[in-house]
Amino acid sequence: MAEKMVLVGILPEMVAIDSGEQVTWYSNAGNIKIEFDPQRCPFSSNVLQAPPGVRLSSGAVRPGLTPGSYKYRLSINDQMVTHGEVLIRGK
Repeated sequence: MAEKMVLVGILPEMVAIDSGEQVTWYSNAGNIKIEFDPQRCPFSSNVLQAPPGVRLSSGAVRPGLTPGSYKYRLSINDQMVTHGEVLIRGK
């Protein structure tokens, strides 16, 4: 599966992916946590977490998902750092 990596510390405001791709976040600065709105999440889980130095992958886009913009909050060591957006492109 193809992936788009987001390096924490060098944060794009938005990352665009196709339905066959996934997003991968990485931070060696602390525990990373990504939270999507539970009612509007493009992946199988709306909360994703990983310890420092471990790649945090979103997994595949949910089947049948409507293309569009999906916003999330990014926290490191339980401190909210920024907001981001995953744009799922249509075919």
